[in-house]
Amino acid sequence: MNNLIVEEAMTSNPVTVSISTAATRVRSILRDEDFRCIPVVQEGHLKGLITRGDMQNISANKSNIEARGIMKRPKLIFTPEMDLIDAAHNLLNSEEIQGPVVESSDNFKLLGILSVFDILLALLENGVNPPQKTLGDIKTENVVTCDYQDSISTLWNKMDESGFSGLPVLKKSKLIGIVTRKDLISSRNKTGMDSGDVKRIPAEKIMQTPPIVGTSKMSLEDAATLMVQKDIGRLPVVENPKFIKKEPFRAKESDLIGIVAREDVLRSYIN
Repeated sequence: MNNLIVEEAMTSNPVTVSISTAATRVRSILRDEDFRCIPVVQEGHLKGLITRGDMQNISANKSNIEARGIMKRPKLIFTPEMDLIDAAHNLLNSEEIQGPVVESSDNFKLLGILSVFDILLALLENGVNPPQKTLGDIKTENVVTCDYQDSISTLWNKMDESGFSGLPVLKKSKLIGIVTRKDLISSRNKTGMDSGDVKRIPAEKIMQTPPIVGTSKMSLEDAATLMVQKDIGRLPVVENPKFIKKEPFRAKESDLIGIVAREDVLRSYIN
């Protein structure tokens, strides 16, 4: 495996917010820019991080809350010269999907963000060959799902309890969509979280459909490529998919038999 370092893979000059940025602005950035995490800085130096999960617990109408009241300390911090594979192991062991890159352990000037996505992209671009495995070899079979009629309130609870940021949506035991924290944040921002009507909106109204899926026979490299190209964090593993002709990886209906996350693919690559 090539001796890659963090600096070669990280996303440089990430979008940031200051410690005094209003929660409503943070929510807007997470929704509109499709970020999963935003660094909070003061004079260019890292102070904390805000994730979609953090914003999920903040009411949309609480505009007086600032970033300093939401942010959390990052579980891990990278420096540019770190070995990329070591960084990948640290990221997976911490159960995070990304971490900030700072100038040094003594200087927290923010240089970038390193994510599971960044690492997979670097491995693909540098021609690193994965093990000869398929999605069937690494899939998680006990999948936490939701029903297409489940309310937004039920979805919040399932995501909180499971720790997953996305759930497959089923209708009559068939996979028809995916709903993510971004979808929840977007719906909350548009309508306001104090409305009982909003909390009763069903998953089918906010889910992404038809979902991108893979089969048990899909290779690890093909799965990594698809996840990077489509920027998706999880890939349902299915049987009997009814694919869309113009988009061959999207199925309007299929039988769900498992799921594979980016972290699962990266773990297989580096182990």
